[in-house]
Amino acid sequence: MIRVIASKRVKEDKLQEVLRITEELVRETVKEKGCISYEGYQDINDPQKIIILEAWESEEDLKAHQETDHFTRLVPMMGDMTEENYGVNILKKVF
Repeated sequence: MIRVIASKRVKEDKLQEVLRITEELVRETVKEKGCISYEGYQDINDPQKIIILEAWESEEDLKAHQETDHFTRLVPMMGDMTEENYGVNILKKVF
């Protein structure tokens, strides 16, 4: 299993728009082959920080996700709406 933690801090005036885009991204992604879970979260202490937690059956499924129409359309839309990109961590389960 592959886990992904992706987080960004959103510009204050863009939060609602990013939440709308993230909701669409989640809605489309959970339909994909190999997607175990794909969920969007908002930090309780910093509401501008949005985190996506993902679980995939394999690296191949994750790579296929990154090439879907909805991913390549929606993710770039959020680029100018963020202040900081905390990064993407891709993890494989060892235990």
